[in-house]
Amino acid sequence: MAATGLEKKVKDNFLTCSICFEMYTGPCTLRCDHTFCRKCVTSYIQTRPDAVQSKTIPCPSCRQDTKVPDPSRPVEEWAGQIKASIVIQGLIDTYRFEVAVQETSGTCCTICQKLGETMQGVLWCAECQVALCDQCVKIHRVAPNSLNHDLCDLASRSKIKRRITCTEHKSNRVQFHCQDCGKAACQTCYIIYHRACKTVATIESMKPVMKTTLMEKRLGMEKKLKVRSKKLGISNEKLQNSSRVTEAAVRNIRLISQKAIDKIKEKEKQLLDELNNISQTYARQLQADVELEEIEMQMYRQHCEFIDQALVSDCEMELYEAYQAWESGAAEMEDVSDTETADTRRIDEIMFTPDTLKVLKAIDNLQLGKFDVTHEDQGTCPSPIMVDMIDGKVAGDEQKPDLLKVTVLVVDGVQTCVVMDYANKCVKSYFIRNNDSCHSKLRLLNPPNGMTQLNKNQVMVAVSDSRQIVTIEVTPDLVLLSTITTRSKYYSLAFLNPSSIAAGRWKCVDILDMTGHVLRSVTTYNDFALFSSPDYLCVNNKGNVLVSDCGIKSVTCLTPEGAVIWTYTPTEDGALCFPCGITTTSTGDILLADRGTHKVIQLTESGDFVRELLTIKEDDEGITWDIFSDKYGFLFLCASTEVKEYMFVW
Repeated sequence: MAATGLEKKVKDNFLTCSICFEMYTGPCTLRCDHTFCRKCVTSYIQTRPDAVQSKTIPCPSCRQDTKVPDPSRPVEEWAGQIKASIVIQGLIDTYRFEVAVQETSGTCCTICQKLGETMQGVLWCAECQVALCDQCVKIHRVAPNSLNHDLCDLASRSKIKRRITCTEHKSNRVQFHCQDCGKAACQTCYIIYHRACKTVATIESMKPVMKTTLMEKRLGMEKKLKVRSKKLGISNEKLQNSSRVTEAAVRNIRLISQKAIDKIKEKEKQLLDELNNISQTYARQLQADVELEEIEMQMYRQHCEFIDQALVSDCEMELYEAYQAWESGAAEMEDVSDTETADTRRIDEIMFTPDTLKVLKAIDNLQLGKFDVTHEDQGTCPSPIMVDMIDGKVAGDEQKPDLLKVTVLVVDGVQTCVVMDYANKCVKSYFIRNNDSCHSKLRLLNPPNGMTQLNKNQVMVAVSDSRQIVTIEVTPDLVLLSTITTRSKYYSLAFLNPSSIAAGRWKCVDILDMTGHVLRSVTTYNDFALFSSPDYLCVNNKGNVLVSDCGIKSVTCLTPEGAVIWTYTPTEDGALCFPCGITTTSTGDILLADRGTHKVIQLTESGDFVRELLTIKEDDEGITWDIFSDKYGFLFLCASTEVKEYMFVW
């Protein structure tokens, strides 16, 4: 059925692109409030070289320019940077839904149409993907191949569960999954091909497992997203920093260049002043010579006139006097030279020979400065960055929290942080539910001391004063499952395998069965006492027990049978001060929290020192007791009053 007149007017006037004259595809609104298809805007830009040159998007209707947020990207991506028109997209979705409903209400029977008849469809078969009239419905429900097909009304056909048919047996639905072969199967495939397989389950029965797996995958993606988001923030910050550093460097380069230019100008002025002084001296000397020559010439003229007068005179006495004057020397030329000028070295010629090669060489060798570029060491693990913090105080606490140990579980795709609160005699869990921060608390008779993760949703907690080990289910709410009584007071626990756990007590590490009975005790090695206060335990990737002992300030690696593999007891500057929490990473490295030095130390799987991974500020509230590394590479530091979450940004 066609759209009504009103719907057609809405479509033509408000939902149609004026470039392609079709309903908007990915509508985007320019600065002038005109809307076009994103692909049409891209095509239009490519026809406008002036737009590419000016890095703007001109409106095809009013020619007003819209600035491109990031013009460095390819032109094909410019339209993708324009804000999408959410309102228009919503109108398009509503329009299409209404048209679809109208078309659905007028759908004809598919079977009858093939026979050349027009009958109103009433039901929909999701497996055959056909509309059926009343008569065809009756036939469909009795036909052997379709009697088990689920039918629904046409209006709700989009909500019916999707059925997948077997690619080999077209009439059969896929109902099974063979875990041995990793394939889906119908009933016939199961009988023919998977009869000998051991792990074949119905897809319906796998729903809880599939949901849990997908939720865990989603959590992993969220973790990676958090890392990428943090990395993006750091990169943007570095980018802004780089711009500031570059601008400062440009200013410094121009400043030092100007200083060099000023110095050259100063040298130029010195040379010009020196040239001026020499030129003036030379000019004065030449002027004095000119004046002297003029004086001497004047004297010669006077003597010539005197002689001429004597020669033309008829008087013998005048002639005699002139003669007598030259003979006696009375008429000799006097020295009229400038005595002051005569005492000064005379300048014969002024010449300037530029030392071009030396100047150019000096300029070439001129160092205005240098760049110091540091590069990231790809082989070094970066320092972790704090991304979250959990407040240990919850409603109902009577004392200030004193959180001693921490572990993190993923329960049905929900990350759950479980901690022991010694002061309030309880175990607490923290998690997110429906985007809200939630917590759970399980009270104990006495303060808890040790904790280990038993499986995906269970933990074991040692209560030393009661000589008990309790098992708690994490849903992520906390539920007490069982309690066992032990002969000794245990302060630390580590899960070894489904039948045994390691437990630390005063000067000893015991291997217990699941009922609390001691299978073996480890106290000495080569007649030397191994332990004093083994208050923190964990199990590495090879199944060996790592013991952090604050009494003798060491870390010891034991096999489950009690044999010592290695010990880490550094001395001098690297000596441990108060080792406490210990954990292993997915790569096998060991992380140790040293409460005395406020540091987290990284060791290799064989107990060799790698580096100081993290330094906790001494003014932070609380003392760091425990550390835990999850499978996603996130670190959780348990302080007295809070839990801090860290991550690595590569």
